[in-house]
Formats: sequence, structure tokens, C-alpha cells
Amino acid sequence: QVQLVESGGGVVQAGDSLKLSCLVSGRTTSTSMGWFRQAPGKEREFVAAITRSGYTTGYAEWVKGRFTISRDNAKNTVTLQMNSLIAEDTAVYYCAASQLTVTWSREESRYDYWGQGTQVTVSS
Repeated sequence: QVQLVESGGGVVQAGDSLKLSCLVSGRTTSTSMGWFRQAPGKEREFVAAITRSGYTTGYAEWVKGRFTISRDNAKNTVTLQMNSLIAEDTAVYYCAASQLTVTWSREESRYDYWGQGTQVTVSS
């Protein structure tokens, strides 16, 4: 049973930074991972993804260099460093695991395991 547990969410001021972490358990081999978010009243959207090796990453266009995804396979963790946060970044952030390894995807359908989400609230 694969489990993903996010942590690191909270309430911050606009311009602040937050680092989200996702701990993966129950999987013997690592795969490409992604972060998604869902704001109140909106559909869930892609934020960032990283391949198994960590050498290739992808981001939503609106990230504009503010966020960085990384991973530590030895610790089974994936992190999302978020800088220069704005009110529009307020959302529940989800970690997800796909079946992909050497590529990544922005499509939810390519991810088969999801965490429970962590709330990020940015006050302006």
C-alpha cells in the first residue's frame, strides 16, 4: 500500500516562503512525482513534477521561477520550495505519485497515488 503524507503547510504573509514535503512509503521503486493544488471553488491544477532521477523537472507556467521541486530518493521525500508567495497561491497542495519514471506529466490521470493534502494560506 503506497502512502503519501504531505507536511509543511501553514499561514504566511505575502512575500514569504514555505517548504512543503511529501514522504512516500510502501513503494519499492521510486517513480516520477508531482505537486498539484486546489484553491477554493476551483479545479485542482498542476504545479510541478520531477522524474525518478530528479534530473528533469517541469512547472506550470504561472510558477514563473518562484517554486522549486526536488527529491531525496534515499529519504523517500519530495519537496516543493515556494518563494515569493502571493494570495493567489492559497490552496490545498497535494503530492502525487505516477507510474512514470524517465518522464513527467502535468495530467492528473497519470498519477495513481495521492496524499491527503496540506493547506497553504497566504494573507495579503
